[in-house]
Amino acid sequence: MNRATYYNFIEERLITLCTRVELRGKINILDYHLHSENFYRDLFNKLYTWNLENLNSLVQNVEAIDLIDRTKNIIIQVSATNTKAKIDSALSKPSLFSTNYTGFNFKFISIARDANNLRSQSYTPPTGINFIPATDIYDARSILQDIYNLDINTFEIIYKLIKSELGRETDVLRLESNLSSVINILSKENLAPVDLNANINSFEIDRKIDFNNLNTSKEIINDYKYSHHIVDRIYSEFDKSGCNKSISVLNTIKGEYNKHSLESSGDELFNLVISNISERILQSSNFEKIPQEEMEMCVGILVVDAFIRCKIFKNPNDYNYATS
Repeated sequence: MNRATYYNFIEERLITLCTRVELRGKINILDYHLHSENFYRDLFNKLYTWNLENLNSLVQNVEAIDLIDRTKNIIIQVSATNTKAKIDSALSKPSLFSTNYTGFNFKFISIARDANNLRSQSYTPPTGINFIPATDIYDARSILQDIYNLDINTFEIIYKLIKSELGRETDVLRLESNLSSVINILSKENLAPVDLNANINSFEIDRKIDFNNLNTSKEIINDYKYSHHIVDRIYSEFDKSGCNKSISVLNTIKGEYNKHSLESSGDELFNLVISNISERILQSSNFEKIPQEEMEMCVGILVVDAFIRCKIFKNPNDYNYATS
């Protein structure tokens, strides 16, 4: 599901940016602070359809104001310091008392830490400046919430921006994964569907599907369950050579399931597992690039196989996928 893929990537990159801004600030490396002004300018323009400009590039050192939208009367301070004192200080700067900004709405973006505690505080903006803390203070959490509720087309636009600005930096951090090793092999197999498979009991699998309320995922499971014997053969070949690839792959899939099983269930959880496993594979250094549709199919086959093998989702009483 594209929405889950987009969101997971955006969430990881925004949180990473917040963490790096905070840590680098502690050792007085402030380049990310400066770059964040333009990043949030572009992000907010696409997310909220604003027309923000970086005021610092137009007028040097305007205190308390980093971004401005003159068409919607918005002024924004972008800061890694998220304290009430910081906002109070900004609201008291002489620049905000200028008649140039009468009728403008002041907003504050915390680019490092969560700012939820600041929204319940009281502030005194200058006369003519509007500032509502509950809605005018932004942080990663509030931004991600707004992104999560986007229509899919805007979601994709935000994803492309984040990927362009904050995409993974170097390949030196990309590690090999057993998941990718299996996907590389599976992609070369003949995965044409077959009508019968002596290794599985379709009735039992249908029972497990119903037991876990997998309504829309049922079609995927039924399409890919007949590839179980191919995955089983690949795993067996690894196991004969003493490798732990089958165990590690199944444990990775189970780990993704466990990570999200407390807050998600049913089709949403099934799609999350597929999405997160796909992301892991894409970030593996040993992944042999194949068309996206083929990769999604291979990942789906692995996840369905883990479903059949009792590695993910709850089993109904006396569940036995193997045909007797």
